[in-house]
Amino acid sequence: MNKKEYTAEHIEVLTGLEPVQKRPGMYTDTNNPNHLAQEAIDNSVDEAISGFATKIDIILKKDGSLVVIDNGRGMPVDKHPKEKLTGVEVIMTKLHAGGKFSNKSYEFSGGLHGVGVSVINALSTKVDIQIKRNGKSHTISFKDGKKSAPLKVTGKIPQKETGTSIQFWPNKKFFDSIQFTKSFLLRSLKAKAILCQGLTVTFLDEKTKEQQTWCFKEGLEKFLSDGIQSPILPEEPFTGEFKSDNEAVIFAICWTPEVSTEVAESYVNLIPTIQGGTHVNGLRTGLLEAIRGFAEMRNLIPRGVKINNEDIWENCNYIMSVKLREAQFLGQTKEKLTSRQCASFISGVIKDSLTLWLHKHVKVAEEITALVVENAQKRQRSRQKITRKKITSGPQLPGKLTDCVNSDPKNCELFLVEGDSAGGSAKQARDKEYQAVMPLRGKILNTWEVDTNQILNSQEVHDISVAIGVEPGSSDISKLRYHKICILADADSDGQHIATLLCALFMKHFRNLVELGHVYISLPPLYRIDVGKEVHYALDDDEKQGILDSIATKKKTAKITVQRFKGLGEMNPIQLRDTTMNIDTRRLLQLTVTNHNKAIAIMDMLLAKKRAADRKQWLESKGDLANID
Repeated sequence: MNKKEYTAEHIEVLTGLEPVQKRPGMYTDTNNPNHLAQEAIDNSVDEAISGFATKIDIILKKDGSLVVIDNGRGMPVDKHPKEKLTGVEVIMTKLHAGGKFSNKSYEFSGGLHGVGVSVINALSTKVDIQIKRNGKSHTISFKDGKKSAPLKVTGKIPQKETGTSIQFWPNKKFFDSIQFTKSFLLRSLKAKAILCQGLTVTFLDEKTKEQQTWCFKEGLEKFLSDGIQSPILPEEPFTGEFKSDNEAVIFAICWTPEVSTEVAESYVNLIPTIQGGTHVNGLRTGLLEAIRGFAEMRNLIPRGVKINNEDIWENCNYIMSVKLREAQFLGQTKEKLTSRQCASFISGVIKDSLTLWLHKHVKVAEEITALVVENAQKRQRSRQKITRKKITSGPQLPGKLTDCVNSDPKNCELFLVEGDSAGGSAKQARDKEYQAVMPLRGKILNTWEVDTNQILNSQEVHDISVAIGVEPGSSDISKLRYHKICILADADSDGQHIATLLCALFMKHFRNLVELGHVYISLPPLYRIDVGKEVHYALDDDEKQGILDSIATKKKTAKITVQRFKGLGEMNPIQLRDTTMNIDTRRLLQLTVTNHNKAIAIMDMLLAKKRAADRKQWLESKGDLANID
């Protein structure tokens, strides 16, 4: 048999914008170019946040292109000392290049990866840029990510006239549709104007001649109350703001006694975080601690009733805008904040300010407390109807399962933990009220090619099935004992292998659980980085390097120590709780399948014994890539 040679010449090095063009899904949402629009708009908003821009104009052209214009400082046009290119060329053609890694140019900004506008350039057929700066007007053009017309001065302008205009045409080969969603743009632009008071934002659709302008002088409370159709408590939303050297927050909160939540919006550096994150977790914790403290002090909680997050959250409406110097997001689309320190910052601010407000407005505070207590009583009454803990028929629960106290599946989580050692730490790290832990020994059976009727012969699979209360292959999940099943394995390659085998088990034999969103993958850190008294955690090598680069830009003199965790068992319970199990600071990915046939094909190639040859070929050609396609 002829073996394919594998030498240094087979190693492919992607340069410039090639990584984006080869794997666009890693950098943007490829359904449509809305995220590209967001990146361009966010750059202009960053100028406004820092006080350099007062106006942003967005024009949706007849030919499908988008123009974003601001009156900020204008992109740099001088030569970069190391790259020997003009500043605008570096920004547009180099990944991880920008003025937002340190705090020299921007106090707060949404662009922290340095890949925003360069992604626009990579995924557009054409980009035209006009820069007004230093009394001159400049233009430069790009085609398919490469410079097509050099930077040149096109005329003189008043010295005080500054700003940047960027027009781009999305490339249809990278997107399912190259149409911008106008409703998305309008909603996003209005939010930017509201959150950045005094900023004038104008939108024009050339095709329909529709034009809208937003400029808000009023606070968030007006925006929140206008968005709610039901009576609210209090009648004027509770508001507050706080700013430190590295963080700032402004918020408006109220409750709707008659209906569930109507408005729940969070932003980080004016970027909408649709999936929430650690800042929203901090908000929830702060609200709970403040209201619980007020209620306990005034003896407003009946005996036997315990208030939890769900009771506070059920009717809570909020708008919260957070600004962070070192914001970390889950993915380039920035829909979820993962900065762990933000949770404690927000919870502290909310708890202190709401506690003070509740004691100043006792009558309304008692009404809010009564609503929360009523929610708790409803929850407890419904829980009494559920017999999750006591199984009177069927197999006995596995002996290695350490169950939780709560008996309502909606509020319970099961952690399937790799190894007895890590399982022991997880048991100490958990919140026993709602978190259960079951350790697994080593790699479980590869069940991808095993018949559903046979997989219960594996003791580990049998125990998992009994613990969760669902039979393999069954569509009946009425006896599901936990609404969150979290796979918790080591952050190294062996742990990822175990996590893959567990994902395969659920996808193949418990498909209904995956489709209904009950399966999650925990993301424990691989590294701990100590900088003096500061502690940082990194998921992988790339995040570690990003943290080290960030520390280097601050020129801190403290000693830097990097620890690589050999496994979960090496982490003490406090570290495991703070990084992996605490709802406010953990990172948890939901296992979702957007294209079932494609997912099955990929898993089959990775796990089927009969596909060994295909697997080898894939590893040789794509094994160094993060995504599979």
